[in-house]
Amino acid sequence: MRILRTGAARAVTAALAVAVVATGCSSERGDDDSSKGKGKGDGTFVFGAAGDPSSLDPALSSDGETFRVTRQAFEALIEHKPGGTDLVGGLAEKWSSNEDATEWTFNLRKGVKFHDGEKLTAEVVCKNYDFWFNKTGSDQNSDIAYYWRAIMGGFAKNEDKDTPEANYAGCTAKDELTPVIKVKEATANLPGGFSLQALAIHSPKSVDAYAKQGATGEGEAIKRPAYSQKAGVVAGTGPFKISEWNKGNKEITLDRFDDYWGDKAGVEKLVFRTIDTEEGRRQALQAGDIHGYDLVAPADVETLSKGGFQTPVRDVFNIFYMGFTQDNKGAGPLKKKEVRQAIAHAIDRKNIVDTQLPEGGVVASQFMPDTVAGFSDKVTTYDYDVNKAKKLLAAAGEKSPTIEFCYPTEVTRPYMPAPADMYELMKTDLEKAGIKVKPRAMKWNPDYVKAVTTGECPMYLFGWTGDFNDGYNFIGTWFDSYDKQWGFKNDKVFDALQKASTEPDATKRTELYKAANEVVMDFIPGVPISSSPPGLAFAKNVNPPKVSPLTQENFGEITFK
Repeated sequence: MRILRTGAARAVTAALAVAVVATGCSSERGDDDSSKGKGKGDGTFVFGAAGDPSSLDPALSSDGETFRVTRQAFEALIEHKPGGTDLVGGLAEKWSSNEDATEWTFNLRKGVKFHDGEKLTAEVVCKNYDFWFNKTGSDQNSDIAYYWRAIMGGFAKNEDKDTPEANYAGCTAKDELTPVIKVKEATANLPGGFSLQALAIHSPKSVDAYAKQGATGEGEAIKRPAYSQKAGVVAGTGPFKISEWNKGNKEITLDRFDDYWGDKAGVEKLVFRTIDTEEGRRQALQAGDIHGYDLVAPADVETLSKGGFQTPVRDVFNIFYMGFTQDNKGAGPLKKKEVRQAIAHAIDRKNIVDTQLPEGGVVASQFMPDTVAGFSDKVTTYDYDVNKAKKLLAAAGEKSPTIEFCYPTEVTRPYMPAPADMYELMKTDLEKAGIKVKPRAMKWNPDYVKAVTTGECPMYLFGWTGDFNDGYNFIGTWFDSYDKQWGFKNDKVFDALQKASTEPDATKRTELYKAANEVVMDFIPGVPISSSPPGLAFAKNVNPPKVSPLTQENFGEITFK
């Protein structure tokens, strides 16, 4: 799950895609003695979240904390195999495409009910997709419709010149359980995009209610609709239904959905409780106030393990980077390639990996981990070398530039366990090379995310956990066209990504991704810092779910011992 992407991709996957089996999702809680002395299927499970969700409607969001909650209540047409990155059936038992990958046919499961009692049908699927396609006004804003724009392009009638052209071409119900979704051009974002939480399917009654309320405002003042900020309107098909959002206490409660089509959730209730510091989450687990939490600080893993707590670790599927916004009034020095190269040489990335990341973390050489097809071993590299950094600054006529450096607070991300600490290390490195840093700290949601995505920060820390396993989901996310977050125009970079995205042959496409990585790293629009295996922690009396490299754990698998 990520947070930023720039336009609709155009690409690939002209193969027949078929799969079976879907997954349930959920989580659970336990206050007081709710989990004690109870058997499987009983009790309440409490999960310590690192941040508040932005919405209860996943279609309006792009952040992992929101999706962690909504994934327990909403399901997409396609899901990922528990613990892995392979696509499997979700609400559709299987799916297929035509030869040129512009027509996708889904065979829905029988007997699936929404939380409000409505039935899942092909017409309901089309109702959802057509609703997203026909959005207007502030609902077209990239902060609100990020993933729709990323996967399907624009809308029936675009209201802003920066909105990408629509790739969605319509949805028809072939019969009661067979929706057919059409796109204008094949794209590397499908079929993976059909697995996204932002494209999960909602009850037809909910969609009708959504249509009466829209987002309001623009830019910094944009607000999500009221229905998405409280329980009672949203309804999905997942093993849990959202029953309460107590914003004052930073808690969201979900109840088990007894009419769920698949395996019933292992506990009766699930609570997500926001605890925005690593220390606070660890102490809450140790005190028995919560039963689990994500993004365990590397220093806490050994302590918790020795105390009998369970600390499973995910496989690596993310990237952490320092980004540059070149189209910014305070980004003058960053427009010079030598300055960007100097910054890359000034950062001691190995020190960051060794001191800030869990075991298994690695220094990044490009904007994707080596677990993704398209990773190249021929990219331009920037080893830690302070003297070289100083020489490059001098050559650029920028011996001692001042650059604003933004970093987030009140958050922990899978790729960035301790943002403030990581910022301090980089600030020290930059100052050693002669770069003066002007700090700007902001709360992650919504201030920091908005500032980064709208190009307000000349230099910033950000990252990405892949949505699905395709190279375009990483480098295409940022570099296929002009994006305010990066603020540069470079046809060589853009053309390399567009060429890769339109290649139908998977083997050839992978080679083109490698070439694109090499072009990107020569231009150095930012500095890839690291990839890491984020870990979770669970209480002794919990049977944990399979951990997911995509951070898509199915908490419905959790039971108490």
